[in-house]
This record gives sequence, C-alpha cells and structure tokens, in this order.
Amino acid sequence: MGLQFVLNGRKMSVLNVEGHETLLSVLRDRLGLLGTKEGCGVGECGACTVLINGEPVNACLTNAWKIHGKEILTIEGLASKDRLHPIQEAFVDKGAIQCGYCTPGMIMSAYALLKRNPNPTKDEIKTALAGNLCRCTGYKHILDAVHSAALEMSQDSDD
Repeated sequence: MGLQFVLNGRKMSVLNVEGHETLLSVLRDRLGLLGTKEGCGVGECGACTVLINGEPVNACLTNAWKIHGKEILTIEGLASKDRLHPIQEAFVDKGAIQCGYCTPGMIMSAYALLKRNPNPTKDEIKTALAGNLCRCTGYKHILDAVHSAALEMSQDSDD
C-alpha cells in the first residue's frame, strides 16, 4: 500500500511506505527533493518546514502516513520555471541568506504567513518565524526580507 498526495501541484504516489517513515525522509530519500533540510531531527530548528494544506509543519516530526490525500508544498514548489518567488527574491536582495541551511524553512514559514496575512506587522512576522532558527544572520535581514516580500506581493495583487 502506498501514499497518494499532491506535491508542489503534481499528483504523487509513493509505494511501500514504512510506518516509521517521516515526511522528511519521503521528500529527501524517496523523491530526491533536497531543499527541505534536516537540522535537528526533533522539531526545534525549523529547517525542515514544509506546508501541508497551507499550514507549516516540521517534516522531521510528521509521519509520512499523515500526508495521504493532502497537498504538500516545499521550497521547490515556490519558484516558477523562469523566476524566483517574490519571497525568495527578497531573501536574496535583503541579504537574508548566509549559509542558507535554514533558508528553505524560513521561506516556507514566511510564505504561509503572507498567504493568510498579506500585511503583517513586525511582531507578527517574528511570531510566524519563531519556530525557525538561524545561527548566521541575526534575523534583521530575514525580517526585512519578509516585510519587503509582503510589499511586493501586495503590489502584484493590486494589478
């Protein structure tokens, strides 16, 4: 028996999933999507953040069977073929990427925030990113990037 789900807009099936397998292992080991990182393996760092039905989750803690019939969005699903997503562009433009290990999880958490709240306050951004740890940037550039992306995305939706 296998899992069926939608991954980054595409219907997927994964066969012979073991009861102990995590969403992270399915994404990385079975499907070859390496953008989602394992930082701690215990849900503390947020490097493995993906969206299930639009909500951010730690893929390292999520049993793979819980995704059956659901929609999963990973960092690989944000960019179009010819352009980065505005959040990804903002992270680059604002210097919010240093080593880059936490970046996919940060971006996915920021994306979820901006989908439900297109004009967040600084405190709302901090709260949304509270489960994502970064050892390199000091967070200022990350907060600036999310704010910049919010402005860009709200301008794009006004057109």
